[in-house]
Amino acid sequence: MIKSVKIAVLLGGNLGDTAAIFDRAVEKLRSGGVKSIRRSAVLKNPAVDCVPGTADFLNAALTGIWSGSAGELLALCQRIEREEGRPAEHSSRESRTLDLDLILFGDECIDQMNLKVPHPRARQRKFVLGPLAEIAPDWRFPDSGESVADALKKLEAAECSQTREEAR
Repeated sequence: MIKSVKIAVLLGGNLGDTAAIFDRAVEKLRSGGVKSIRRSAVLKNPAVDCVPGTADFLNAALTGIWSGSAGELLALCQRIEREEGRPAEHSSRESRTLDLDLILFGDECIDQMNLKVPHPRARQRKFVLGPLAEIAPDWRFPDSGESVADALKKLEAAECSQTREEAR
């Protein structure tokens, strides 16, 4: 029997009615087995690592409880993405209707070809840490022990320092 684990998922998108797409995705996650869902506010963020001219993204985080494997949750997320209009084959550098990224899966560190948890760039991206800190500031990244709130503070301090350097 697989134990229930706390999970964190980031929602992102910049095509279509993103707020409605997020609402449907959350309901599909709930009906697919994610329990006790908590959801952050939706934030608008500039596109990161995308082709020039890519529109801003909306992002939100959700936490919940999952009683299956990480692979099963990934499959559910990918199915929901396709149902919401994202092609199965897609570039991460382009606009999309929906992106569901598995950020944390309990205290597990997973390094498989199609799944890496904690998400490898989560601590480098304010659009991940900001929404997640709103609903789970004390959750810790299992590979570093760092809390979400501390990771966000560190990232903001680094951004501030970089801005000061660029101003010189």
